[in-house]
Amino acid sequence: MTFEHVAIWTDNLEQLKDYYSHYFGGKPNQKYVNTDKSFESYFLTFASGARLELMTMPNIPSNKNDTIVRQHNGIIHLAFGVDTILAVDEKAEQLYNDGYQILSGPRKTGDGYYEFETLDPDNNRLEVTTTY
Repeated sequence: MTFEHVAIWTDNLEQLKDYYSHYFGGKPNQKYVNTDKSFESYFLTFASGARLELMTMPNIPSNKNDTIVRQHNGIIHLAFGVDTILAVDEKAEQLYNDGYQILSGPRKTGDGYYEFETLDPDNNRLEVTTTY
Protein backbone atom coordinates (compact mmCIF):
# COMPACT_ATOMS: atom_id res chain seq x y z
CA MET A 1 0.00 0.00 0.00
CA THR A 2 1.19 3.54 -0.66
CA PHE A 3 0.35 6.87 0.87
CA GLU A 4 -1.36 8.55 -2.09
CA HIS A 5 -1.53 12.25 -1.22
CA VAL A 6 -2.29 15.00 1.28
CA ALA A 7 -4.73 17.81 0.43
CA ILE A 8 -4.79 21.43 1.58
CA TRP A 9 -7.67 23.89 1.18
CA THR A 10 -6.45 27.40 0.37
CA ASP A 11 -7.68 30.82 -0.66
CA ASN A 12 -4.30 31.34 -2.37
CA LEU A 13 -4.15 28.50 -4.91
CA GLU A 14 -1.62 30.00 -7.32
CA GLN A 15 0.63 31.33 -4.53
CA LEU A 16 0.79 27.94 -2.80
CA LYS A 17 1.38 26.13 -6.10
CA ASP A 18 4.28 28.48 -6.84
CA TYR A 19 5.69 28.12 -3.30
CA TYR A 20 5.75 24.31 -3.29
CA SER A 21 7.06 24.25 -6.86
CA HIS A 22 9.83 26.78 -6.25
CA TYR A 23 11.07 25.74 -2.80
CA PHE A 24 10.37 22.00 -2.78
CA GLY A 25 10.45 20.95 -6.43
CA GLY A 26 6.80 19.94 -6.73
CA LYS A 27 5.73 19.51 -10.36
CA PRO A 28 2.14 20.72 -10.82
CA ASN A 29 -0.30 19.13 -13.19
CA GLN A 30 -2.56 21.29 -15.32
CA LYS A 31 -5.13 23.04 -13.12
CA TYR A 32 -8.38 21.11 -12.71
CA VAL A 33 -11.49 23.30 -12.78
CA ASN A 34 -15.03 22.18 -11.96
CA THR A 35 -17.18 25.19 -12.88
CA ASP A 36 -20.36 23.63 -11.45
CA LYS A 37 -18.84 23.61 -7.95
CA SER A 38 -16.45 26.59 -8.40
CA PHE A 39 -13.70 24.14 -7.44
CA GLU A 40 -10.10 24.38 -8.65
CA SER A 41 -7.10 22.26 -7.78
CA TYR A 42 -3.55 21.25 -8.61
CA PHE A 43 -1.72 18.04 -7.82
CA LEU A 44 1.99 18.59 -7.27
CA THR A 45 4.22 15.53 -7.61
CA PHE A 46 7.57 15.41 -5.80
CA ALA A 47 10.72 13.47 -6.69
CA SER A 48 9.82 10.71 -4.20
CA GLY A 49 6.46 10.18 -5.89
CA ALA A 50 4.54 11.78 -3.01
CA ARG A 51 1.78 14.16 -4.08
CA LEU A 52 0.19 17.25 -2.60
CA GLU A 53 -3.26 18.39 -3.68
CA LEU A 54 -3.95 22.12 -3.38
CA MET A 55 -7.65 23.00 -3.58
CA THR A 56 -9.81 26.11 -3.56
CA MET A 57 -13.55 26.64 -3.50
CA PRO A 58 -15.69 29.49 -2.18
CA ASN A 59 -17.12 29.30 1.34
CA ILE A 60 -14.54 26.94 2.83
CA PRO A 61 -14.12 28.26 6.41
CA SER A 62 -10.74 29.41 7.67
CA ASN A 63 -8.76 27.14 9.97
CA LYS A 64 -9.07 28.49 13.53
CA ASN A 65 -6.11 26.53 14.92
CA ASP A 66 -3.02 28.43 15.97
CA THR A 67 -0.29 26.77 13.88
CA ILE A 68 2.52 29.04 15.07
CA VAL A 69 2.50 29.01 18.88
CA ARG A 70 0.31 26.06 19.90
CA GLN A 71 -0.02 22.51 18.66
CA HIS A 72 -3.41 20.82 18.21
CA ASN A 73 -4.91 17.42 17.45
CA GLY A 74 -4.99 16.36 13.83
CA ILE A 75 -2.45 16.74 11.05
CA ILE A 76 0.05 19.32 12.26
CA HIS A 77 2.84 19.41 9.68
CA LEU A 78 4.23 18.18 6.38
CA ALA A 79 7.86 17.04 6.34
CA PHE A 80 10.21 17.28 3.38
CA GLY A 81 13.34 15.15 3.45
CA VAL A 82 16.71 16.18 2.06
CA ASP A 83 19.95 14.21 1.83
CA THR A 84 22.34 16.15 4.07
CA ILE A 85 22.63 18.46 7.06
CA LEU A 86 24.05 21.07 4.69
CA ALA A 87 20.91 20.83 2.53
CA VAL A 88 18.74 21.47 5.62
CA ASP A 89 20.84 24.52 6.48
CA GLU A 90 20.72 25.83 2.90
CA LYS A 91 16.93 25.45 2.66
CA ALA A 92 16.47 27.23 6.00
CA GLU A 93 18.71 30.07 4.85
CA GLN A 94 16.92 30.33 1.48
CA LEU A 95 13.47 30.53 3.06
CA TYR A 96 14.62 32.96 5.77
CA ASN A 97 16.30 35.22 3.20
CA ASP A 98 13.09 35.19 1.14
CA GLY A 99 11.08 36.41 4.15
CA TYR A 100 9.65 33.17 5.54
CA GLN A 101 9.62 32.65 9.30
CA ILE A 102 11.79 29.89 10.77
CA LEU A 103 9.95 28.60 13.84
CA SER A 104 12.76 26.45 15.21
CA GLY A 105 16.14 25.09 14.22
CA PRO A 106 17.97 23.98 12.34
CA ARG A 107 18.74 21.59 15.16
CA LYS A 108 19.44 17.97 16.04
CA THR A 109 16.51 16.17 17.61
CA GLY A 110 16.61 13.35 20.10
CA ASP A 111 15.18 10.90 17.57
CA GLY A 112 17.99 11.16 15.02
CA TYR A 113 16.84 14.01 12.80
CA TYR A 114 18.39 17.32 11.86
CA GLU A 115 15.55 19.69 11.00
CA PHE A 116 13.97 23.09 11.00
CA GLU A 117 10.34 24.18 11.10
CA THR A 118 8.79 26.89 8.97
CA LEU A 119 5.40 27.99 7.64
CA ASP A 120 4.09 28.10 4.09
CA PRO A 121 2.24 31.22 2.87
CA ASP A 122 -1.01 29.92 4.44
CA ASN A 123 0.73 29.25 7.80
CA ASN A 124 0.73 25.47 7.37
CA ARG A 125 3.61 24.10 9.45
CA LEU A 126 6.43 22.40 7.52
CA GLU A 127 9.58 20.56 8.54
CA VAL A 128 12.68 20.05 6.41
CA THR A 129 14.64 17.07 7.75
CA THR A 130 17.51 14.68 7.27
CA THR A 131 18.86 11.91 9.47
CA TYR A 132 22.23 12.14 11.18
